Amino acid sequence: MTNLTGYILYLAVLSGLAWLLGAYMFRVYADAPHPLARILGPVERGIYRISGTGPDKPQGWRAYTMAVLVFNAAGFVLLYAILRLQGVLPLNPDGVGTMTPDMAFNTAVSFVTNTNWQAYSGETQLSYFSQMVGLTVQNFVSAGTGMAVAVAVVRGFGGVKATTLGNFWVDLTRSTLYILLPMSVIFAIYLGLQGIPQTLHGAAQATTLEGAHQVIARGPVASQIAIKQLGTNGGGFFGVNAAHPFENPTIASDIMQSFAILLIPAAFCFLFGRMVRDQRQGWAIFAAMSVMFLAGLAVIHFSEMAGNPLLHIAGANMEGKEQRFGPMLSALWANETTVASNGSVNAMHDSFMPLSGLVMLVNMQVGEVIFGGVGSGLYGILLYVVLAVFIAGLMVGRTPEYLGRKIEAREVTLAVMAFLSLAIGILVAGAVAATVPSALAAVSNPGPHGLSQILYAYSSATGNNGSAFAGYNAALPFHTTLMGLVMILGRFAVIVPMLGIAGSLVRKAPAAATAGTFPTHGPLFITLLVLTVLILGALTFFPALALGPIAEQVSLLAGQTF
Repeated sequence: MTNLTGYILYLAVLSGLAWLLGAYMFRVYADAPHPLARILGPVERGIYRISGTGPDKPQGWRAYTMAVLVFNAAGFVLLYAILRLQGVLPLNPDGVGTMTPDMAFNTAVSFVTNTNWQAYSGETQLSYFSQMVGLTVQNFVSAGTGMAVAVAVVRGFGGVKATTLGNFWVDLTRSTLYILLPMSVIFAIYLGLQGIPQTLHGAAQATTLEGAHQVIARGPVASQIAIKQLGTNGGGFFGVNAAHPFENPTIASDIMQSFAILLIPAAFCFLFGRMVRDQRQGWAIFAAMSVMFLAGLAVIHFSEMAGNPLLHIAGANMEGKEQRFGPMLSALWANETTVASNGSVNAMHDSFMPLSGLVMLVNMQVGEVIFGGVGSGLYGILLYVVLAVFIAGLMVGRTPEYLGRKIEAREVTLAVMAFLSLAIGILVAGAVAATVPSALAAVSNPGPHGLSQILYAYSSATGNNGSAFAGYNAALPFHTTLMGLVMILGRFAVIVPMLGIAGSLVRKAPAAATAGTFPTHGPLFITLLVLTVLILGALTFFPALALGPIAEQVSLLAGQTF
């Protein structure tokens, strides 16, 4: 009962905070008065004057898309250069050398796409300059990109008839300046008070009680952890991420980071309701996400609490988990970090029970739309909304509609293209990784778990998640290169079609609801949306999952190990 009460309290508090933040975000994007406008308004206007843009220069969907692509391409080039040159750049007290070309490519793509997949260990392979100017900056702007795209998509779905979706540079500026930056400053101060380091001094040197020499890595950690969680980035300062005591020292820091991971994604549901002038629509999407979130959490929790049946001892599965967090907080984190495109870990996912791994894989394979990343979760679930109302229209023999706008062949085609990108990244690239001999060297376990490692890696890359089954050696050049390409596919093969759908819908005049209009705010629609996500995911990925975590679970119950 204590665990159940804790989970319910977590979701209740998250809902309240997200509702309040959604109301504030609505004022930010609507250019309505809000407290920070008085303080940071001159900075915003100064940015527009320097860049030659502003709210008075709206963009059609093609121009908006081009701005997104150009900005992210420039970010990739800059970050790649920093990683390749970090050995001669400043703020490198520990003398960290340059990154190899394939690793720099993988890391640059990873952070630009908000994936934050780490095939490196940050405390030994990155300088402070790379961590701050390279990775932390991308943590802000990659999250801001997702938020800007989501707002543009919502304008297309629920705005007045028009030909434009807003201005990318304005949306990016407001997302960063008024939402991500102030929240990160406050959160970083809190994390510093919890004991997370924030220093530019090099590694500390210590002598142990046995007389051995020990090097203790440290650096500007708190500032990076704050935006890593709030921006659903997930890339840690240290290789073991939030399982490291310098990233997550206390239960209080763990719980607050758990809230930070889902706060902005959940707030986007309520922002959506306000922007389409019907808050019931936002609550419906939030309810669908919450149902899937709680279902996955229940499976992970009970699977971990039951422990390993082959050990013949009572007690939870504590392999790979921190004693200070235990199975409950580890289960909560594992579920929320895989439903969001976050990827941070406070326990090693490779050590979770097979059914827990199955849930984490499904969370990522459906496109991480169960809250999802900042912005990307909302435009991702709207992809499924298009498909759900299309299916509903087929069942009742009416032209599909959503928010008064007809969903026609163009919108459905673009939605299917976006969905198929998930299958290509996970199944096609994963199949290549499972058959090329040099790639198979990354697998540390034979049998079903080895396949699960491959599936997890390419599900994480395609879903822009970034977490991993840590036993998988993804630092091989084959994987750093292929997974970098898959990350690009997973990010922009969804963004471009969704902006195309928004650009198509915004040109249509919304029709008034009639007695025959399918309501999209009630229990029936919520159920249809949940089933659409699960059924499409099952039809696409079940055969692979049956050979991986499901086969591993069956073998475990039969007493077979690998």
